[in-house]
Amino acid sequence: MSRRSARTRASNSLLLALAGLFAALAGLVAAGSFAGIDQWAVEHAMPGAHFRNGQTSLLADVVPLYHVRWSSAWSVAVNVVTLPASAVISLVLVGLRSRALGIALAAAVAVEVLCKETLDRPALYKGALHIVPFDSSFPSGHALRATLVAIALAGPRPGSRGVAALWLAASLALLLLAGWHTPSDLLGGVTLGLLGAGAAGALRRRRLARA
Repeated sequence: MSRRSARTRASNSLLLALAGLFAALAGLVAAGSFAGIDQWAVEHAMPGAHFRNGQTSLLADVVPLYHVRWSSAWSVAVNVVTLPASAVISLVLVGLRSRALGIALAAAVAVEVLCKETLDRPALYKGALHIVPFDSSFPSGHALRATLVAIALAGPRPGSRGVAALWLAASLALLLLAGWHTPSDLLGGVTLGLLGAGAAGALRRRRLARA
């Protein structure tokens, strides 16, 4: 077996494993297996949260910094740090780095939207308040986009991978601490992002093989 064939088989196996992991996570979230962890996070790991029982608007999700509360240090921090992972900016950053990654990002976002529209999960509460946005927050779009942006920016220059990894870690931590997403949301978003990156790599290798 040639090295190229071996790499292709390994890549395909990794893609299948990531796809299976994401599907399993979605099923476990819907079944309530993460409800205890997520509820604990709501009560103990989200000091910057400002929960409301309404849904966020599409405009707030698409326009960078649209819904930032400048009076809240947590809100300012999460909005500024995760700005490269916002919908429009992430597409530009990833698309400029790699056409295949841009296609993968668009496909992954489509999967994200489908999951949020179809997946029902047990309700989470802060005291007596039902946190309605968490009903349809799996997977985290910010975590998904941040993962792909970090991979796109992790180039061959010395230290670039470390900087990208630190930014991704800070983004994920702030998304939790500010109360934007639960642990299961973040895990699902990162897994979907890695799946997209793996698919982009497979697409690039297929194009090179045809050249």
